[in-house]
Amino acid sequence: MIYTCTLNPSVDYIVHLDELHVGELNRSVKTFTFPGGKGINVSRVLKRLDVDSTALGFVGGFTGGFIESELRKEGIACDFVHVPGQTRINVKLKAGRETEINGEGPMIADDDATQLIAKIGALSAGDVLVLAGSAPMSLSADMYERLAARAVKRRVRLVVDTSGPALEALLACRPFLAKPNHHELAELFGAAVLTKEDIILYGRRLVERGVEHLIVSMGGAGAFYFGREATLFAEAPKGTVKNSVGAGDSMVAGFLAAHTSGKPIEEAFAYSVAAGSATAFSEDLCTKEEVEALVDRVRVVRL
Repeated sequence: MIYTCTLNPSVDYIVHLDELHVGELNRSVKTFTFPGGKGINVSRVLKRLDVDSTALGFVGGFTGGFIESELRKEGIACDFVHVPGQTRINVKLKAGRETEINGEGPMIADDDATQLIAKIGALSAGDVLVLAGSAPMSLSADMYERLAARAVKRRVRLVVDTSGPALEALLACRPFLAKPNHHELAELFGAAVLTKEDIILYGRRLVERGVEHLIVSMGGAGAFYFGREATLFAEAPKGTVKNSVGAGDSMVAGFLAAHTSGKPIEEAFAYSVAAGSATAFSEDLCTKEEVEALVDRVRVVRL
């Protein structure tokens, strides 16, 4: 079974405007409201790719209720810890350029954190746990490490999609899959900018440290895959980018969906890149039909 964990989920409110006038009344052209957060995005894309998962994390208030309701409408199982306060609302204003206003998440008490750790402790050997996104400020800095330690003890396969110190700490747990983008990889190794040669060097180094599958995304410039038996590069298909949210999460879901169905690594990687591109080219997260329409346009080469 696949479980996704989102420590700081959100209700994403997307507002399209012809033009944004600061300090004046603005009227939207169209609006969308989605359950948000990186782990939640992975669960939503997995479901669209016909793979079941259970969403874990913290939710609170009417906004948390909205997230659970929407996920259940999509056929996604939920096992959240309910906390006082309101799950945050993140506003994305699209008027040519995109402006984001991220809300503040609820306070998470120690007892709430303990409940979530206990849920991870109930997982079974061979399960997959996706740890994705940022943690709220009210949680201890080592929360991801505590969750990972409990998962490793249960012989659960870890998938890591976070950044900064949390990413560095989780890589020490020898995850099944990690998916930093090239900026996060540069930060990990203390570099300002990475060339493709640098990415290959550092990607192979992380595999030597114990990461089983590593995908480094570079937006429209493509992506690298690193594993014990192969180093691959994929060119991203061309298209009009409509959505900056969820492309990386879709890559994680695409790889998991293809890998769990038994596809070879080259095909799983191509499916991952197609899923990320399909989300970037749509208003919401990708659909299976959109992914499969793009996958043959992803060119994968061995390095």
